[in-house]
Formats: sequence, structure tokens, C-alpha cells
Amino acid sequence: MNRVMEDTVGAGEKDVERGAKVSHYASNSPSESSKKEAGYIDIPEADTRWGRFVDSFKRNPNAKVSPQAEDAEGRPIEDGPSAEPALAMKLNNRHLQMIAIGGSIGTGLFVRSGAALSTGGPASLILAYGLIGVMLFCTVQALGELAVAFPVAGSFAVYGSRFLDPAWGFAMGWNLDHSAVLGDAKNTKPAAFVTIFLVVIIINFFGVKGYGEAEFVFSIIRSWQWLASFCLALSSTAEALRTMCITACTSGAFNNGFKGLCSVFTTAAFAFAGTELVGLAAAESANPRVTLPKAVKQVFWRICLFYMVSLTIVGSLVPYNDPELLGASSTDANASPFVIAVKNAGITAVPSIMNAVILIAVLSVGNSSIYGSSRTLAALADRGQAPKILGYIDRSGCPLMAIILSSMFCFLCYIVAAGANAETTALSWMLALSGLSSIFTWGSICLCHIHFRQAWKAAGHTLDELAFKSQATVYGSWIGFIFNCLVVVVSFWTGFAPIGYASNTASQNLVSWFEANLSLPIVMAFYFIYKFVKKTKIKTIDRIDITSGMRDMNLKEILAEERAIHAKWPMWNKVYRTVC
Repeated sequence: MNRVMEDTVGAGEKDVERGAKVSHYASNSPSESSKKEAGYIDIPEADTRWGRFVDSFKRNPNAKVSPQAEDAEGRPIEDGPSAEPALAMKLNNRHLQMIAIGGSIGTGLFVRSGAALSTGGPASLILAYGLIGVMLFCTVQALGELAVAFPVAGSFAVYGSRFLDPAWGFAMGWNLDHSAVLGDAKNTKPAAFVTIFLVVIIINFFGVKGYGEAEFVFSIIRSWQWLASFCLALSSTAEALRTMCITACTSGAFNNGFKGLCSVFTTAAFAFAGTELVGLAAAESANPRVTLPKAVKQVFWRICLFYMVSLTIVGSLVPYNDPELLGASSTDANASPFVIAVKNAGITAVPSIMNAVILIAVLSVGNSSIYGSSRTLAALADRGQAPKILGYIDRSGCPLMAIILSSMFCFLCYIVAAGANAETTALSWMLALSGLSSIFTWGSICLCHIHFRQAWKAAGHTLDELAFKSQATVYGSWIGFIFNCLVVVVSFWTGFAPIGYASNTASQNLVSWFEANLSLPIVMAFYFIYKFVKKTKIKTIDRIDITSGMRDMNLKEILAEERAIHAKWPMWNKVYRTVC
């Protein structure tokens, strides 16, 4: 549908986009004298195809993840050119769209929603997922504005360092890295699948185009599976819909009361994890100013369609006290409310199909985790916040050493072969280490956007100078930040005093708290240790850098041309482009 709508815009806008690309590269192309001053090195090209293939793995001495050009002693060159782009900018609109969709559809929707339904009941399920959806909409809008303006690698860590405090950027970078690689392990079950998983993540060694194409395929499969599951669940029990809706709304709608609702909040927050990866991919998008806003604006529709509509229907069809929902693990297809709804109609083959889809979802999570972890490690290394070798960028634009290190952690997945007890213990602590990581990332994004807007205004700039403005505005970022803080508070409470805690021993309750909140003390340790060692200072508004890293240096002229084209669009196209 998007492709059809894009064709109706006409050749004029496409010409503007092509012109923008040309002017971008022209404006950012360094002169020979500035190249020499910045220490650029000419790289000879091999004569044979094999030679070029071998050379592609060699380090590109001119590439830096940091957008600021520096001299031989590492000092920024005033009015100098940006460093040669470190990463290959090969992601286009369809890749970004599917990366964003892939972050929305996974075990959090298919299976963990069943545990949430069992814990809180159908009303808590819809209310909690809806409120977290509002929070995420505000967060992704803020991220979109930042990523379009500054499409830099390792965006979450870089934004934290630039707009808040270098120590916070360091903490967020390592938070994202360890949560990503541990997220691989905790989502992988049978040992045979681990081998498949390790083979698939080799895709990342083929560069960002390989990652983008893999996510494109994975997301299409998951989208079709969601559609099929939703239609089957709705049609197979259509006759009983009215009766079940009445039952769901009158019995156990808010199971376990307020604490049940709060418990669902944390589950819902984890379910949306990964949607923010579209901002990380902006640095490797060919034209993020054009493609990223489309992906960001459609987050609203994905939340409404994939989560709110489907969970409303399924929450009405499946009783909250269905025994197959209780005590089921987060990767057991039989615990999915979608599967239960269809099984109740006598269709027994669905669990096997769902297991296959969950495997695909896990492969996609692993693929994305390696991608996100490697880019963040490379950005940290480039800023002196990780071992320098991890900043190795080969000549094809791939952070080779960071990918190798991230991939090595995937062998932790073989813990599943150590027996049920060892597996359960290990995976529980992996989940604890990565549990609140997304919440910290989202809260940091919102706070970075708030500080950026303040610095942008203080420097005399207006919002009309931005290529993309958050539709949630800066007030949406405040809402997102406050909601993220509330989720942390709720996680503390439900972790310390979970449902049924009175029957647990003190040691069991302590373990429960650590499993829910261990990532918080780890993040704080990263922050305060780095702050103590490096003596960093919190960025005041007047010290925030709002210029380096912008890819389109002649943005004002580009936007003027594009807005002139947009003014001629028919009203239906203006409305469509506003919401999509």
C-alpha cells in the first residue's frame, strides 16, 4: 500500500529527494586540503575480484563512527569536514519499515500476553498495554526527531553523552550491549535450535544490507502469522463472542486488583522492547530524512492494530483462568492466547505452526541483537569508552571486531543443554540482567529530546528548521519520561512483593526482586564509576552540541524545495503523509 501511495506523489518529490541526496554528498564532501589536514589515507583497489573481497575485511583507516573530523592528535578540526561515514548506508524505506514492525511482533505479543492475561485479567491487559503503547509512541516520536537530525551510529549512547552526561552515555551504551547479547540467550530454547540460531546470525558478517534483508523476510513472515492467528481466533469463535465478552467483563476483568494491573505493566513494557532499533538503524539508512519519519509515524498504527485490537479480541475469547495460561513459560506456544482460542474451536495444528513462528521470532531477535550490540560497541570504542579494537570498521562498512565479540556471547545459548534446573537458573539471571534495560533506554531517549529542544531554542533556532518534528511534541517526551519512571517504581514494588509473596520465604522474595530489578544497580554502577574516573559533568544547555553529526548541511534549502512540492499535494495526500 505504501508503494502505491508513494507513486501518486509524482516525479516532482522524487526529483527533490534525488537532488537532496546529491546536494548532501556535495556539501559534505571534504576538499583535498581538509582531507590532508584530517589525515585521510588513499586506499588502493585490488585488481581482481578475489583481491577486493579479501581487502573488504581490512580496516578502513578513514572511517570513524564519530561524525566529527579530528587531526592526528585527536583534536576536533574547527569548521573541518565530517569524517568519512564509518558504516555502509544501504538501508532503504522497506528495510526500516520492516525493522520497526519486527520490533513490534514477537513472543511478547504471541505468548507473554497470555501470562499477562492470566495475572491481571482482560481489562488490566488492555489498559496496561494501551498505556505502555502511549508511552512508546511518545518515545519513538522523540527518537525519530533526534535520529533524523543526527543519524549517528550508536545513537542511544551518543545522544546520552551529547545531551545529558558522557557518563550516562557510557552507561546506556553498555546497558544496551549486555541486554542485547543476553537477550539472545534467554530467548533460545532447544539445543538444536541454538545451532540454527548461530548459523543465521552469520548474516551480520555480510554487512547491513544482509541484516536488512533478513529482517525484511522475518518481519513479513511474522506479520502474516499474526494476521492468520488473529483471523482464526476471531472467526473460529465468532458465535461465542458476545457471551465470552460478557463473561470477561464481569468476572476477573481486573484479576488480582491493582497489583495485577501493575504486574501487567512490566510485562507490557518488555513486550514492546526492540521497537527503538529503527532509530539505531538510521545511521545506515541511505536517506534517513525521508525514510525514517515514515517508519516512526507508523508505530502508532502498529500499536493499535497488532496490540490493542488483537488483544481486545483475544482477551475476550480466552478466560483469564484458563489452565493453559497458568504457569506457562514465555516461549511455550501452547500458552499463547491466540493458540488457545483456536484450539477451543477444535483446530489442533496451530501450536506446531506457532512454534515455527516463535523460532523465526527468536532468530529475528538474535539478528537484531547482534546488529544493535555491534554498532553500539563500535560507537563506544570510537569515543574511548570501550577497547579501541572494537572500533575496527572494515572497508565494506562493517564493525567486524564488534560483531565477532557480540557473536561469541551467543554460545551462552548452549546452557539449554545443561539440564532443566541449570537452564532455568541461568535464564532467570540473564533475564534479570536485561530486564529493565529497555525502560532505561526509552527514558533516556525522552530526556535527551527534552534537553535537545531546550538547547535548540536557546541557540536561536526554530522548529521549522527541523526536517522532522515529534508529533507528540516535547510534552509527549515528558509523558514518556514520567511513564518510564513509573514503570521502574512499579517493577520495584511488584518485584519486592509479587502476587502471593506472603507464602514465599524471605530469600525467595529477595531473589524475585533481583530478577526484576538487577539491571538498575548495574546501570548505576556503570554511571557512577565512569563519572568518578573521568570526572564528567552533566551537560548544561549552553554546552550541548547541536551541530555535529547532521548529514544534510544545506538542510534549509532542501526543506524549502520539499515544502513547496508538498504545498501542491491534494488534501488526501497531505492527511495521509501526516499520519503515515
